[in-house]
Amino acid sequence: MLTLTCPVCGVTAEETEFHGGGEAHLKRFGPGATDDDFEGYLFMRENPRGVHFERWRHAYGCGKWFHAARCTTTLQVFGTYPAQTFEPPKEICDKISEARPGWSWRAFK
Repeated sequence: MLTLTCPVCGVTAEETEFHGGGEAHLKRFGPGATDDDFEGYLFMRENPRGVHFERWRHAYGCGKWFHAARCTTTLQVFGTYPAQTFEPPKEICDKISEARPGWSWRAFK
């Protein structure tokens, strides 16, 4: 079972207190976007075996959204951080690199 820490209120709890919201760091397109851009935003998702960045909501707590970096094969959580960030914090990327040398996910390394 995953154990996550909400970076907003600081509560550490099992995943049943949270609600998963899919892949993090998606680029959203506004009015005037091409059909291909909009299709990519709606349907194209990473589903890696290994390091993954996800959105989570503290459903039974503060109700805020945040991001989590974890391994989909071992369920190791590398860290959580606020949803208002455009890329994972360097300290989380360094932690992942230490545990999984040579990892990559989209443009992040």
